[in-house]
This record gives sequence, C-alpha cells and structure tokens, in this order.
Amino acid sequence: MKLSTAFGIFPDLWWGLRIAFWPTCIAIWQSPGLLLQPQRLSQTFFTPIWDVLGAVADQACRPVKEKLITPYAYGTVLDLGAGFGHTMKYLDRQKITKYVALEPNLKMHDRIRAIGAQEGYKESDGSLLILPYGVQDSSAILSALNNTPFDTIISILTLCSIPSPKQSITNLIRDTLKTGGLFLYYEHVLSPKQDVAFWQRLWTPLWAFMFDGCRLDRPSHLYIDEIGNDAGESIWKESKVWGKEGEPEEHLHWHRIGRYIKA
Repeated sequence: MKLSTAFGIFPDLWWGLRIAFWPTCIAIWQSPGLLLQPQRLSQTFFTPIWDVLGAVADQACRPVKEKLITPYAYGTVLDLGAGFGHTMKYLDRQKITKYVALEPNLKMHDRIRAIGAQEGYKESDGSLLILPYGVQDSSAILSALNNTPFDTIISILTLCSIPSPKQSITNLIRDTLKTGGLFLYYEHVLSPKQDVAFWQRLWTPLWAFMFDGCRLDRPSHLYIDEIGNDAGESIWKESKVWGKEGEPEEHLHWHRIGRYIKA
C-alpha cells in the first residue's frame, strides 16, 4: 500500500480540526462539564464539521443513493443515524407513508425538520418522526411505532459508529424489520486487504474521536450478512452486495453497498 494512501486521511483530519476547534473551545468554556463526557464532547466537536461535510458527503453519495434508495424504499422507513435527514431527498414520496429519523445527536434535529419540510414530511401530519435513540435501542424504537415493524430500514454511513455493532445490528433487524422488508445500506468497512486493514486499525482511535465515533476498521457488511434466526439459519431471503463504482481497492474508506430482503 502506498504511503500517500496510508496517510491520506490527514488532510481530512486537519480540515476537521480547523472547522471544529474554536466552536468546541467555546462550548467547553460555556459548559466545562463536557470535558468529563467524552461522547458529548465528540458530538460537540463533530456538529460544526457535519454542518459543512453533510452536504458534501450527500453530493458524493448521490449516484449510489439514487440507485439504492429511490427505486426500492417504501412504506414506513427507518433511517439509521439520519444526520440532517438527507435520505429524505432520495425517497419516492408517493411510496412512503412515514419517515422515521433515528438520530441520537439532538443538535441535528432542527435540520431534519427543515429538510423534512422541503421534502413533504411533517411531524404535524405523522409523516415525520424523529427518535433520539441509537441503533442499539431496538425495543424503544419499536415501542415508538406501537410495535409496528418497518417496511424499509436504511443505513448510510452509520454502522461504523454504533456501540456493540454485531449485536445491535442483529437485534434491530430481528426486532424491527418486518418479514419481506428491505434493508438497504451504504457503508465504509474493514478492507479484506491486510495492508489496508492495518492502517485502518491504526488511525481509527484518532478518527473516531474527531468524527463522532466513526470507525475505519469495522466489518459491518459481514455482521449484516451473518445475521441468523433462533435456529441458526440466515434471516435473509435474498441479498445482493456490491462495491462503489470506480473506487480503488487500496482505500482507507472502502465501501460496500447492499440490498437485503428479510425472510
């Protein structure tokens, strides 16, 4: 692996530091207790970064989202780690009854509402619901929907940052996705190339702090593929996984795209 690729994340880290340093310092000055709450501190640091990066990342993912989300998502949709709610822009409004944004970072919620208003999703008519939970809170998620499972679950660059990922993903799919429901994802994952994986693991602690828990070294695609039922059989009736067009194999952000149907 070329050293230029191995150290290729540093421009991103420097860019993030320049954007978030002073807003974070001000937040700490106003609330010194942040220093004793690593998760809140990381969220505080990440929020001004996502103010800028959110639209850029959305634009970069547009071709993938248009092919993955627009033709397939339907019914009641759960958007994992919704961020600002950019997924709403790729949903066919005629096929969607409710958009549920799962976003534990409360600083993102006002932007979700703003994008929702633009795309025709409102809390007032029940077509928009914002839940301040994480992926690991499957029972609370289902309770908020009166124990009605979802037709579609979407994960866009989210599974890299959730706690206890394998168990959380398994419980979520088992508990909240209906039989015949769709699970759609676009995630950066651990590379199968050992030299790339070495650098992913090396940089992950620093990257995770600056980008709200995002890990470069997580094999989320394998966790999804391995989900089974109580009998140990695959929970999936159908699955298709592919890579990002034009992406080199030696890439610290190595992506997988998947479309699954629950048995």
